[in-house]
Amino acid sequence: MRSRTTKRSLLVSCIAVVLSGCASPSSTTAPQAELGEWGIDMESMKPSVHPGDNFFHYVNGTWLDTFEIPADFTNYGAFTALFERSEARVKAIIDDYAEGDGASDPNGQKIGDYYTAFLDTDEIERRGLTTISADFDAIANAATHSDIVALMGNAALSLEAPFSIYVYVDAKQTDRNLIHFTQAGLGLPNREYYLQDRFTDKLAEYEVHVAKMLGLAGVENPESKATNIVALEKRMAELHWSQEQQRDPNLTYNPLSKTELMALAPQMPWDAFFEASHIADQDEFIINELDAIENLAKLFTDTPVPLWRDYLRYHYLSSFAEVLPAAFDQENFRFYGQELNGQQEIRARWKRGVTAVNNALGEAVGKIYVERHFPAESKEKMDALIGNLRLAMAERIDQLDWMSDQTKQEARTKLEKFRAYIGYPDEWRDYGPLSVEPGDALGNLKRSRIANSEYFLARLGKPVEPGKEWGMLPHTVNAYYSPPRNAIYFPAAILQPPFFDPAADPAVNYGGIGAVIGHEIGHGFDDQGRKQDGDGLLRDWWAPMDADQFAQKTKKLGEQFEQYEPLPGEFINPNLTMGENVGDLGGLAMAYYAYKLSLNGEEAPVLSGYSGDQRFFMAWAQVWRRKYREDEMRMRMVVDPHSPSEFRTNGIVRNMDAWYDAFEIEAHHDLYLPPADRVSIW
Repeated sequence: MRSRTTKRSLLVSCIAVVLSGCASPSSTTAPQAELGEWGIDMESMKPSVHPGDNFFHYVNGTWLDTFEIPADFTNYGAFTALFERSEARVKAIIDDYAEGDGASDPNGQKIGDYYTAFLDTDEIERRGLTTISADFDAIANAATHSDIVALMGNAALSLEAPFSIYVYVDAKQTDRNLIHFTQAGLGLPNREYYLQDRFTDKLAEYEVHVAKMLGLAGVENPESKATNIVALEKRMAELHWSQEQQRDPNLTYNPLSKTELMALAPQMPWDAFFEASHIADQDEFIINELDAIENLAKLFTDTPVPLWRDYLRYHYLSSFAEVLPAAFDQENFRFYGQELNGQQEIRARWKRGVTAVNNALGEAVGKIYVERHFPAESKEKMDALIGNLRLAMAERIDQLDWMSDQTKQEARTKLEKFRAYIGYPDEWRDYGPLSVEPGDALGNLKRSRIANSEYFLARLGKPVEPGKEWGMLPHTVNAYYSPPRNAIYFPAAILQPPFFDPAADPAVNYGGIGAVIGHEIGHGFDDQGRKQDGDGLLRDWWAPMDADQFAQKTKKLGEQFEQYEPLPGEFINPNLTMGENVGDLGGLAMAYYAYKLSLNGEEAPVLSGYSGDQRFFMAWAQVWRRKYREDEMRMRMVVDPHSPSEFRTNGIVRNMDAWYDAFEIEAHHDLYLPPADRVSIW
């Protein structure tokens, strides 16, 4: 008892300091929150909507009614606004280098030259298709399946293939990285676009697009070849696993030796692929979708070489479209932007140039971004915030009435071993091996792909370095949890309003960044994250009775979410979104618990007529405000494991008793759930 009291007291004092704002006691004027007086954009609210009928619209309704998605976006929300801020800051960094200010930085010249070459569309037009003639000749000269698979394994080309490889942590030996094989080969977002009737028009338009791209390159009989290419991709899609299957780490952990892999699909010219991919010296692999890879390999050898040549020609053009003459770039946008996602206008060339530099030299840019925009105290505050939420989670685990002591101890151990990496990697990447040539946009892209491949392959045979091996850049507005590392990663760019504002009310910060931190911690305990232990090992550490209880709770949550209808007649797939839904529910509950502890038994002040609890939940809704174009929404419903914003907002708060109390929600309100139907997991 004494130990718990000490921990609780520490939590209260830490949280009070970290989230109470940064004004000095001697300050005469408190700093102004970026949104409203205390962190909520009051002008975006719609008071005519009762919070119990649609909380998302109550907090964001006026914004939803009046805001127009910019023509060059398919959706827009809080994340997007910060993305644009980050993009502008990165452009300023790149512009400095492009103007010759990078003499003191060994990467400065590369950044400037890469960006300038990408922007030089006159030079791209002047070169025309001469830049791809050697690669197209290589495709034309491919006479055997071994020749084809060698092209597919060429990192410079980055062509689609029935399967792809990547380097990642071995889930049952987490101190090492291994090559993982995964299904691939599709030009559309996933298998559903080939197999579901609701995407029939998109599939037909895709065939038109493939024909146009081939025709632009002077390929003969482009229409008939496009028909055959799309038919081939449909056959691959039929062999692919669903995304729901891919979420299960037990299903996707299939270790094979090289000998076993070659025996799995003996007809496949593996040696040619291994050699081209520079993994001939590797003898151990993880196969994600075992029977899919086996069947895709068989399909590969059963399909005639001429069809594979046409397939590679199209995917080559698609892969390099942005650095080919404008006709290719425009057609690529017409389909992938306008037709597929409803984007009305292509993004400005400079914006796409920023993305191109990020893909090639992202950490070099990120290093400067951190120096300019991420002060040391921000990292310290984030470290403290995460520590606070972790302590809150520990107390919540102790209080669970549905979990046995045995499983609680394992959960506490996992939480204790949990690691957090904030802002930027422990060590910056060395871009010395990357050669960038002025005026050679396509060549630069090819060389950057080779450099990226070599960078990741270099991790093989070396200890895993979680603090160095980031999956996001510092200027990315996002965060993620890595199950085999049992670690969360928070890039520098997310520590901004509306997620975190040191001048905002503490309740708002808890409902914003606090809930996001809780969400990422919660992924370690969601329906799939719970299958790995404190060391990231894929191991069942749950007592069977506790696992059954957890399954009943998640099933109940899934039954709620499958009733939500983002588009007429189209409902959320809870098997796809379950992990994120559990993360949201646990994260918000964790953040609320930490917020209440921070008050130390006192009442929060009322601000502008809103209580502390009301402000906490309003911040949650504000963080997730977002509008979607219809095609974008339809795509997300089969690709994105996150529920659309309105439903991840409303669908979570209606399960929390505190929300009902805060807004006096009663049985006649649309979002009301009887207490027995509410789900509480963590």
